[in-house]
Amino acid sequence: MPVDHDALIVRDPNVCHGQAAIKGTRVTVSGVLDALADGMSEAEIMADYPTLTVEGIQAAAPYGAELARDEYPAVSAS
Repeated sequence: MPVDHDALIVRDPNVCHGQAAIKGTRVTVSGVLDALADGMSEAEIMADYPTLTVEGIQAAAPYGAELARDEYPAVSAS
């Protein structure tokens, strides 16, 4: 059964100052993406953040990709 990545990312003003976080945790999406960018494995990330699941970690990448597509205007060629 496919994982619903959108259901695993939440924004709540009472959790992590409203930053996008993995549902059921106080771990921000940016924190997970930073860890992945640093080359950490899912097992290493879960060791640092025991409330995370593999599905939660995997939900961070599509969320970040969606933001990268939608928030930046196209660059015109000169």
